[in-house]
Amino acid sequence: MKIAVTGASGFVGRHVLQALARAEDVEVIAASRRPAGDDWLPEGIRHVVLDLAAPSPDDFSKLGLPDVVVHLAWHGLPNYQARHHFESELHVQYRFLRGLVDAGLPSLLCAGTCFEYGMQSGELHESLPTNPGNPYGFAKDALRRELEFLRGSSHFQLTWARLFYMHGEGQAPSSLYSQFVAAGARGDKVFRMSGGEQLRDYLHVSQVAQALATLACKPTDAGIVNVCAGHPTSVRSLVEGWLATHSWPMTLALGHYPYPAYEPMEFWGSNVKLAQLLENS
Repeated sequence: MKIAVTGASGFVGRHVLQALARAEDVEVIAASRRPAGDDWLPEGIRHVVLDLAAPSPDDFSKLGLPDVVVHLAWHGLPNYQARHHFESELHVQYRFLRGLVDAGLPSLLCAGTCFEYGMQSGELHESLPTNPGNPYGFAKDALRRELEFLRGSSHFQLTWARLFYMHGEGQAPSSLYSQFVAAGARGDKVFRMSGGEQLRDYLHVSQVAQALATLACKPTDAGIVNVCAGHPTSVRSLVEGWLATHSWPMTLALGHYPYPAYEPMEFWGSNVKLAQLLENS
């Protein structure tokens, strides 16, 4: 089986490559805009340079005519509020993926986002209508709809992996996890954060990557799938867990930052469908 991963040098992509490298009877092709580096490309995985903004008719061939494409590439993150996501990136994404499908791609596993749900609170199921409240969520939701229309007239499998909150090595410097680790490494005595009472659905990025790798190795036409823990965790308890793990002499300055206006206070996903798919894989 041959699996290609776009956005392979990104935060999630690097971990997906590691998970796929452990899979049996799988040939993996890593694609990114920049040349491969020794710091992220596992041994034995072929790399190709691919720029979605400059597509060519032979992109599917460059990827090695894969059975499945795990599509993680998306330019402009982690700035979720930039209009770039729907003014230009949405078109770039659809044009590229349409080219792969037209060239014969059998199965697409595409990363979505929990931001597609918008300001809805509580447990979120795949059947809920979407109502994105930021440009990134809007663009992702629009891409999903475009691909569903395309699937209606083309023969390819589509799984839309709606990713929830993640943390782990390689995350953007502006993320909560990276800021926490940087503060501890500097020897800061205080870590400033919000009140921490928000309820979120968190998974370590390695768990997300393993779920994506498993879904890719057993491709199905699953439609939307929440990739999440399936239960709420407060931001405060999450950070307190990190602090206990590292044993740094650091206290939490709760309430230093206001709560984000673009996120609901209670927000987690149902992972029933994911668990069923993984169990059957």
